[in-house]
Amino acid sequence: MADVKRVVLAYSGGLDTSVILKWLQTTYGCEVVTFTADLGQGEELEPARKKAEMLGIKPEHIFIEDVREEFVRDYVFPMFRANALYEGQYLLGTSIARPLIAKKQIEIARKVGGDAVSHGATGKGNDQVRFELSYYALEPEIKIIAPWREWDLRSREQLIAFAESHQIPIAKDKRGEAPFSVDANLLHSSSEGKVLENPALEAPEMVYMRTIAPEDAPDKATYITIDFEQGDAVAIDGEALSPASLLTRLNALGKENGIGRLDLVENRFVGMKSRGVYETPGGTILIAAHRGIESITLDRGAAHLKDELMPRYSELIYNGFWFSPEREMLQVLIDKSQELVTGRVRLKLYKGNVTVVGRESPYSLYNQDLVTFEEGAVAYDHRDAAGFIKLNALRLRTLASRDRKIGR
Repeated sequence: MADVKRVVLAYSGGLDTSVILKWLQTTYGCEVVTFTADLGQGEELEPARKKAEMLGIKPEHIFIEDVREEFVRDYVFPMFRANALYEGQYLLGTSIARPLIAKKQIEIARKVGGDAVSHGATGKGNDQVRFELSYYALEPEIKIIAPWREWDLRSREQLIAFAESHQIPIAKDKRGEAPFSVDANLLHSSSEGKVLENPALEAPEMVYMRTIAPEDAPDKATYITIDFEQGDAVAIDGEALSPASLLTRLNALGKENGIGRLDLVENRFVGMKSRGVYETPGGTILIAAHRGIESITLDRGAAHLKDELMPRYSELIYNGFWFSPEREMLQVLIDKSQELVTGRVRLKLYKGNVTVVGRESPYSLYNQDLVTFEEGAVAYDHRDAAGFIKLNALRLRTLASRDRKIGR
């Protein structure tokens, strides 16, 4: 790819991506355009602009965009309509952010005439796959530069030496070996590597940044309500909120009550097992609430079909296939199921736990006349159950009769 002229880099302003920026300039002799996304990671982004300018990037080629509302509205909420969990536990906080970043990079490349894109994902992880599958899905002929698969910088010491040799400023707290790596956005934070690599050892408390320890949470429960419209949360305690504002509020409530911690050994798409520590305070509350409102508004067949499809849908997101036709097909089905998932859920938050304690909807399928144990209910004839059971038992009785004949 010696003919690369202009590359759009996913740029955080940190040590790794600053080294990548300079490496792209020196190795490819190309012009670099930076894109920095505000995904709610909780960091100031203006320093990234100043650092890019210092490294010779033209002001008109520095893109910083607040994408928090788009992130929650168009990526997080559609995913939560599916109750998506990877391997039954992981709420996909890192996975769901990558297609949005990739989409923005491609949009910028088209705007500035870029012929390549670049990211800072390593050659062992899932993110390289997620970024690059998204790039190719949106721009089939785009050139991709993945420095961690190309350069010979193999240690933090070598990164720092490269930075020093090219006059790249290094913050004091970045000079030592990082105890673990962190990725964060409005949905979650994930930590992995170094002190977390041995799955037999409990993660130290310093790893947790978005939640207090459940044992330190208040001794009194917090009660909240969440309102849903067509499967999406729209209000907390009756106050209407934008998607990003709502998730921010739930994050605060989850943090205060020690909710959303997960210590997981997962199967990466590239083939290895990896131990990660995740914090998803607002998302943990949200998925419990969503399942609560679905419990009274979804028909059994629809609900069970959704649960059967959810692992496949989650795996597609985890593996980087957000822009695939099969994920989009599943999304249509999921969104169809949410047309009447509207109502209010009441939740109890207490020392790391989320409990649904109430649910109501104008479209509720719950019929008290059908389930009551009181005498006099006329909506259900108990005698009908005998025929229902006999019909369902027919094959079991046939099998038992055969087995008795052959002595099994």
